[in-house]
Amino acid sequence: MVFLPLADHNRLRSIDFQTVTVLIIVACTVVFLWQQSLGEEAGVRAIYAFGMIPSVLFGFDRLPPDVAVISPPLTVITSMFLHGGWLHLIGNMLYLWIFGDNVEDELGHGRYVLFYLLCGVAAALTQAAVAPTSDIPTVGASGAIAGVLAGYMVLFPRARVLTLIFIIIIIRLVYLPASLFIGVWFALQLLSAFAGAGAGSGVAFVAHVGGFVAGFVLVKLMGPMPGYRRPRTW
Repeated sequence: MVFLPLADHNRLRSIDFQTVTVLIIVACTVVFLWQQSLGEEAGVRAIYAFGMIPSVLFGFDRLPPDVAVISPPLTVITSMFLHGGWLHLIGNMLYLWIFGDNVEDELGHGRYVLFYLLCGVAAALTQAAVAPTSDIPTVGASGAIAGVLAGYMVLFPRARVLTLIFIIIIIRLVYLPASLFIGVWFALQLLSAFAGAGAGSGVAFVAHVGGFVAGFVLVKLMGPMPGYRRPRTW
């Protein structure tokens, strides 16, 4: 089953351009193009150099000197801007484009940067904590974006999300409340994490769960920008 968001009907309340969301998308795209330019062998080396490897982060393993170009704790941040393929990048950026602008609009640029990075860090550390001796690099923005989804669900539960649903040969476009769309998305991540599906698919479902929980807590602690009125959802 394909369960894909295409757009949301949720007006921005601020006339200020949502700079941070766009800059994150640009940064991830530029970094991925750089990865592609390296070639296969050097590209894999970059994944190991800048991806988050639990066993290296916790000191169980060490990378060769020519690969260990930054301190392991810094890879918790750098891994958020790397991606494993075009579909990985496009899928993540689609979710960020649809849901990130409203969360940035609600929190303000500065707090949104902090919110996004903290969700990404929480996601990476959750993934590392459940498999501390793993030597498989974790890369991608999906953990941080899971936090953005949680923030969106808390702030705009009734916003409508245009969703593509594809089941075998049945294709439907439907509008779903954000609380339902994101709730189903999180339930799928949670079930996949408990089932250990990530081991075979290469998807860090545990990181998604960690980022989502962090986003849910952080958005309640931060709250909206003072003096802003929440817009009417469409």
